[in-house]
Amino acid sequence: MPIKVLDKATVAQIAAGEVVERPASVVKELVENALDAGASQVAVEVRGGGIRSIRVLDNGAGIASTEIELAFERHATSKLDSSADLQAIASLGFRGEALPSIAAVAEVDVVTCAHGAVEGVYVSVREGKVAERKSQARPPGTTVTVRNLFQNVPARLKFLKALSTESGHIANVVSQYALAYPEVGFTLFVDGRKSLGTPGRGQLMDGIIEVYGLETARQMLAIEADEWGDDPVKVTGMVGAPGVSRSGRGSLSFFINRRWVSSRLLAWAVEEAYHGLLPGGRHPVAVLNISLPAAAVDVNIHPAKSEVRFRDERQVFAAVQKAVRRTLVAQSPVPRIEEVAATYAPPSGRERAFWPAAPVGRGTLPSPPETAPPLAVTLPALRVLGQLMGSYIVAEGPDGLYLIDQHAAHERVVFEKVREQRQSRKVEVQGLLEPVPFEVTPRQEAMLGSHREELEEFGFSLEPFGERTYLVRSVPAVLSKGDWPGALWELLDSGEERSDWSEKIAVSIACHSGAVKAGQALGDGEMRELVRQLEKASLPHTCPHGRPTLIHIDAGQLRREFGRG
Repeated sequence: MPIKVLDKATVAQIAAGEVVERPASVVKELVENALDAGASQVAVEVRGGGIRSIRVLDNGAGIASTEIELAFERHATSKLDSSADLQAIASLGFRGEALPSIAAVAEVDVVTCAHGAVEGVYVSVREGKVAERKSQARPPGTTVTVRNLFQNVPARLKFLKALSTESGHIANVVSQYALAYPEVGFTLFVDGRKSLGTPGRGQLMDGIIEVYGLETARQMLAIEADEWGDDPVKVTGMVGAPGVSRSGRGSLSFFINRRWVSSRLLAWAVEEAYHGLLPGGRHPVAVLNISLPAAAVDVNIHPAKSEVRFRDERQVFAAVQKAVRRTLVAQSPVPRIEEVAATYAPPSGRERAFWPAAPVGRGTLPSPPETAPPLAVTLPALRVLGQLMGSYIVAEGPDGLYLIDQHAAHERVVFEKVREQRQSRKVEVQGLLEPVPFEVTPRQEAMLGSHREELEEFGFSLEPFGERTYLVRSVPAVLSKGDWPGALWELLDSGEERSDWSEKIAVSIACHSGAVKAGQALGDGEMRELVRQLEKASLPHTCPHGRPTLIHIDAGQLRREFGRG
């Protein structure tokens, strides 16, 4: 086949395939245009999973009537003047591809009115060309209606999921920007039913209640912006207390200068911050906005602008991990057995919307405080009352009853003891009466070669002894009566490369140290000593694996349960 230049229609469809992957891509592009136009209200209505129709309305700056046809020309944009502007992009859109790409695969109608204009203008675009134009009344802003998506590329329809799934992707897009722009009121209707609505009061908590629900919102912790001083990377937002977790990473929301992005680097930073606070296989909830100079991030690396590249990845990683970890350590509460809170009073004034009011169907919601007061990291002084089921220590505090998991609590105590010894370089070592041979697999030997020095810092002394065999001459003292071979096997067989492998060693030592077991009877003195040690721990609320060490029953709830107040 000879080389030839493709016709414009084919080129347009190929380009549209990069920008418009599914109906949610259309919604994302149109919502971003509305936000770039300075809208304070954005409404989205979809039908048939967005394939039948998508309608996005805003009260932004609008498009001048003399420029409306130009808006559908490829690479026509008001957001860049020259290639130099690509080095510091401040807007969400910048390529001038959204409207022409959408028009290449769907029917598009636009009604817009620029601020200060006497009247608006309506244009109908078919097959990428303006088919009709006329004057039409409209308040300042823009309405874009997209119908019959992918009608001229039916092969693309075969790759879409069920209509409910596509609607779910659209809801996720609107939800993410509702979290990124709490000062903007967002409304979403799916097949005539109101699915989401935020008041636009500038409170992130409003969006979190709407997106994640009340119970999750009540356990979110705020990251304060004034903690970072002159650091060029500033992290704000909210993260879930360790008691809030998910089986997947779908509840991690990242915004770079308020641009919603997907980033494995940021996800890793957050997961690292929760290390030791969540059980294995569980993932946190986080809504983070990372602010940094526009020149320090490249947003022009992905067709859908969903990925970014940082000039200094290490700096961004450290800032996010530090912000989240500091918030968790400073504010993480003791898990409580709680009742439902009081009812929520909606914000005063009518919500401005672009469609007639529809019943939300959510009822009244309890409202958490706008900013939760920081909670002390250390535990109050506790008085031991006894042991329950051979596994839990019952204790009384100044503010109610505490149930302590004796095994998890002892693991936390041992973990902090081991870590403190290593940091102070005063590790207690137990020499073995006779060296014990320890055989490893090739993979384990590679791990041992990478981390042998760190193991020695904790008290493991290993000498090469033939092919893939080592002689163990000493172990950490806390493992002298525990399962030190099991600790070594676990460490070398994990294959994990953490940012802090030393902490992983401390966790494994605590786990295999012969800590107090569930079902083990303890005397009064043993229980009191364990509780005293837990009170001194720097992070007493969870074991090194992230499981809670104790739960709290509030004194007020006890009174209410017994009808005393």
